Amino acid sequence: MLFEKTYGIDLGSSSVKVYSSIRNKSYVEKNMIASKGRKIIAVGNEAYEMFEKAPTDISVSSPMAFGMIANLELQEIVLYSMMRKIDRILGVGSVMYFSVPLDMTAIEKRAYYAVANGHWLRKNRVYMVEAPIADALAMGVDIEKNEGSMVVNIGAQSTEFSIITGGKIIISKKIPIGGRQMNEAICSEVRKRYNLQIGTRTGKRLKLVMGRLSDQHKQARKVVGIDSVSGLPREEIVSAYVVNAGIMNCVNEIAAEMKTFLERIPPQISYQIAKEGIYLTGGSTRIPYIDQYLASYTGFTYNLSDLYETSAVSGLEKIIHDKDLRKWAQPIRQRKL
Repeated sequence: MLFEKTYGIDLGSSSVKVYSSIRNKSYVEKNMIASKGRKIIAVGNEAYEMFEKAPTDISVSSPMAFGMIANLELQEIVLYSMMRKIDRILGVGSVMYFSVPLDMTAIEKRAYYAVANGHWLRKNRVYMVEAPIADALAMGVDIEKNEGSMVVNIGAQSTEFSIITGGKIIISKKIPIGGRQMNEAICSEVRKRYNLQIGTRTGKRLKLVMGRLSDQHKQARKVVGIDSVSGLPREEIVSAYVVNAGIMNCVNEIAAEMKTFLERIPPQISYQIAKEGIYLTGGSTRIPYIDQYLASYTGFTYNLSDLYETSAVSGLEKIIHDKDLRKWAQPIRQRKL
């Protein structure tokens, strides 16, 4: 169809990324929803502004957990509200390409179909593209004529290692460590060193401002938190050393898992990976020098993507515009019971 609306969608634990073919533009919004009982109060970026600030009777959460759909109904609401901002008249019969995790069960695949064909969104054709394939296409990897490439995506709640060779993913592993765990580790370090409890949003701000895994500078930031002893609000000067200690705890775990993963790879593929370097992407790779730090730990070189969290949706954009790449997209259909 000439005016068929086609979307590339990456549902992440931290944010939803949507590419609209008609507008030829990608949109990013927080994957969060604020609710009070059955009443929806805020969605997306507005809900994130309420995170860790809302009263106890208002729940602010993400419908995704570790890269998988945890709450089907809420995820549909988040996606629908975001798509209404992109296209006022959604219509019916759109084509949706979803970036999905590997090794999904039939029920988990059905969840993506249900999100695109539920209460608000209807009569849409759904295709799924494995996330490492989408990442590899975005970073310019030639998947078909490939002797061995490794793609690492460090996301909000999980890190995925994948080996692509001969046009398919031969081995993959996901570990539950990502940006949120880094934020929590920073909060834990601040509590341990200063007897001060801070929120994960504050931990994230400290990570983005002072997080440096190499070439560390003597920086400090003033934060406000709750005193662990008195329970009263208190200001404290937090040093970059404490912030980086929290980040390194998580990055060292990722590097150790990666080293073990690389040891399982056949030598000829490992040689090819060492020659072209490991492809590194994901929102949590914004931390300065993370590629150099991992290189010193594992002994491999890294190709750091400048797309960060939008790499998967950029790969979907390529698939939408290039018919030859659509063979990587598998249709999801409604199964009759």
